[in-house]
Amino acid sequence: MSDASPLVLLIEDEPQMRRFLRAMLVARGYRLVEAETGGDGIAQATTRNPDLVLLDLGLPDMDGLEVTRRLREWSAVPIIVLSARGQEQDKIDALDGGADDYLTKPFSAGELLARLRVALRHAAHAAKEESSSFKVQDVEVDLARRVVLRAGGEIHLTPIEYKLLTTLIRHAGKVLTHRQLLGEVWGPAYAGQTHYLRVYMAQLRHKLERDPARPQILITEPGVGYRLKGARVEP
Repeated sequence: MSDASPLVLLIEDEPQMRRFLRAMLVARGYRLVEAETGGDGIAQATTRNPDLVLLDLGLPDMDGLEVTRRLREWSAVPIIVLSARGQEQDKIDALDGGADDYLTKPFSAGELLARLRVALRHAAHAAKEESSSFKVQDVEVDLARRVVLRAGGEIHLTPIEYKLLTTLIRHAGKVLTHRQLLGEVWGPAYAGQTHYLRVYMAQLRHKLERDPARPQILITEPGVGYRLKGARVEP
């Protein structure tokens, strides 16, 4: 197996789940490092510098949310949470805590592999962000020139609308919670002001979507937040 293959760190204490994931990932050409505890997972992340982390929340020594918090103190590595906790609040807490994605057990191999590919693509594109343009359907954003086009015509956005859009672009394909978006765009003091977000998201949709009532770009994740769908990087 090539050293250029993505290195996945699996932090999971359940032997049956580790066997399942090991067989699936190795068969698809991924390199794999395994840890059974949060402490060992953090140590492995420090020494091995993985390309992606698959993280169970129910670990024997610490909660997976604490692992995420510690990793986020120094690393932007993509983190996909795998958990038997399927409640909406659990997903919100994980995403607010810095996870990039959340899959509830049981899940299909196909879905996990698709989410993994998306997370790796976004990580690879992140370094190009400042000098790139982003395109989705007929909307183009030139980040260097701060210009937004729709069907070739320039669209005027207010400073807040532009900041909201570029925040979603920076995390393209990832679900951002209401709290995350409010914190990044308006500041921590506005974390509970979800009506601000609803108003500005509606304004953005009217300017960017072909049919604002049936959005294809700015997607609502009910009860959780929003996601920018289908964005790609242009060098």
